[in-house]
Amino acid sequence: MHGAGNDFVVLDLRHGQDPSPGLCRALADRHAGVGCDLILGVKAPRSAQAVASFEIWTADGSPSRQCGNGARCIAAWVLRAGLARGPRFTIDSPAGTHGVDVLTSQLFSIMMGQPQFTPEQIPVFGFDNEQSLYDADLDDGLHLEFSAVSMGNPHAVIEVESLATAPVSQVGRALQSSRYFPPTVNVGFAEIIARDHIGLRVYEYGAGETLACGSGACAAAAVLMRRGRIDRKVTVTLPGGNLDIDWSDVANEMVMTGPAEFVYEGQFLHVSGR
Repeated sequence: MHGAGNDFVVLDLRHGQDPSPGLCRALADRHAGVGCDLILGVKAPRSAQAVASFEIWTADGSPSRQCGNGARCIAAWVLRAGLARGPRFTIDSPAGTHGVDVLTSQLFSIMMGQPQFTPEQIPVFGFDNEQSLYDADLDDGLHLEFSAVSMGNPHAVIEVESLATAPVSQVGRALQSSRYFPPTVNVGFAEIIARDHIGLRVYEYGAGETLACGSGACAAAAVLMRRGRIDRKVTVTLPGGNLDIDWSDVANEMVMTGPAEFVYEGQFLHVSGR
């Protein structure tokens, strides 16, 4: 499945075991495996109101706590499987419980919770107090300013003048391996196009740069809205497509709207040791 180009292998784990790190790496391999940014596993619900829950693993086999594009794909999966009957239902992610609105068979709105900005909630280390912009000295004399927020997983957001020339891989890797974000972080590069429109590229942990990142779109919108740089309803254009983010008030949950599509299904014949 994919959501705006952010692609996933979705496993039905309601009666099965979690994939090992080795199996995750084999599934995610784009040459010898299936190929994906993340692996998602559907399980029985954890909360009373939810119809299902899901787990997330990165392409290197490590667990993750949040994926907005993945949440929409899980919503489409449980709807097709008959676990939900729409137009509204609830699913559980590792980060919490999310309301779902079914707009069409391929378009979903997900309640993404409230952004968290305090250093201990994100977490970001080396700073005693919450800041709108954090100053960071990285390896090789690299100095930069970033904003930080948690959408259930940690994000650093850097505003740039041009996405075309942004040093996404260089800075993304440097921040991910820095002392500020152990064990790691998603790094977003945001360009303001208009008050209601931003462009975004995201360097995700465990996957590198992806075509889209739903939690990253929410993170970029959250920090720019909080700084008064953009309106409270905005379209985020990523390399794989558009996501609409609505955060009407700081007391409300952020809502993300975007596509979710099935690509193909099959059996994976894994040869151990490959």
